[in-house]
Amino acid sequence: QVQLVESGGGLVQTGGSLRLSCIGSGRTFSSVAMGWFRQAPGKEREFVAGITWSGTYTKYADSVKGRFTISRENAKNTVYLQMNSLKPEDTAAYYCAAYSISAIPTTTPNYWGLGTQVTVSS
Repeated sequence: QVQLVESGGGLVQTGGSLRLSCIGSGRTFSSVAMGWFRQAPGKEREFVAGITWSGTYTKYADSVKGRFTISRENAKNTVYLQMNSLKPEDTAAYYCAAYSISAIPTTTPNYWGLGTQVTVSS
């Protein structure tokens, strides 16, 4: 059974930092792109960041560029999202996702985690 399990969410003040982790199991994710999405209450789920299988190329939503960094450790089947300079508008449930190809597509990911809540207080 394929699983993606996120951790690292929590409550932080404006300007603070959090590091999210996502561990995959049930298959090897080292050959596919992975990403992070988020969904705030009453809003649609949106793309936050993506990373190719090798980690060479990354992609970010404009709203998080320069503040968030996605990275991965293939040997650990793990992807991270370092979030700095957090703002109240970053408050959302954050979801880890995995694709079926090595590049970062615009299509819907094939696998999803259950999410971890990030709340940024003003």
